[in-house]
Amino acid sequence: MSGSPQDTPTTEQVTGWWATAISDISPGVIRLRGYPIQQLIQHASFADMIWLLLRGELPDPRQSALLETAMVAAVDHGPQAPSIAAARMAATCGVGLNSAVATGVGLLGDVHGGAGQQCMEILTGIRDRVDSTGTPIADAVGDRLAELRAAGRYVPGFGHRFHPRDPRRDPLMAALTDGVKNGVVAGAFQEIGLEIERQLAAGRPRPVPMNIDGATAIIYSELGFAPDLGRGLFVLSRAVGVLAHAWEEKEQGRRIKGPIPPPLLPTYRGAGTRDVPTGR
Repeated sequence: MSGSPQDTPTTEQVTGWWATAISDISPGVIRLRGYPIQQLIQHASFADMIWLLLRGELPDPRQSALLETAMVAAVDHGPQAPSIAAARMAATCGVGLNSAVATGVGLLGDVHGGAGQQCMEILTGIRDRVDSTGTPIADAVGDRLAELRAAGRYVPGFGHRFHPRDPRRDPLMAALTDGVKNGVVAGAFQEIGLEIERQLAAGRPRPVPMNIDGATAIIYSELGFAPDLGRGLFVLSRAVGVLAHAWEEKEQGRRIKGPIPPPLLPTYRGAGTRDVPTGR
């Protein structure tokens, strides 16, 4: 029995199933956000393309340069980073390079890789409170830090388990300061971030400077990206390092490389040697 006319989808319904405002593709035609790919190839940088596809319009050159600065800073942090180590191990297990990269990128979660997004959420919350209530930035920051301490939470984007002072912090803040002076960004999120840094250092023998996650969170916030996209941009950036390390490991030809070199073995803390009871 044939279906009723109401059951038959129209051509518009079928073609609208994956409707998108990003890419317009037809035989011989590729347009991204309306721009012909031929022109983008000639005139757009990779940072321009990231901005265009995510935001719908091309950035101005100064916005593009600031975005690229942040993304360059986060490409790699060596095999001690779980995402890099996992990609390298995967590359020795016979999987394709794409699977090795996916293994590394797949580890960029809330704990390893999510601090930038979390910092952006804190910055946005403080900014919203300042704008909506007129609360001074110092007070809004102090209240938010008190809330985090009361909840037993650390402040994402500040301090580093390895670096006393993250070497990426100062050049990123310098680039952002130049952007504020030149009118590229407003500087409100930078002011909040620096106030967080100042209050975290108060009364401590050693300061707690912002790290790569905090610095890039401020830049991405200043450029108008949503917090969720902060993690996405970090993933795009770190994927470069993941790819490079996976390729290096693959080229070395080692097989089944584990997390620690032989003959070292993980410390065993379980029950002592024992026999299985008879008569079971």
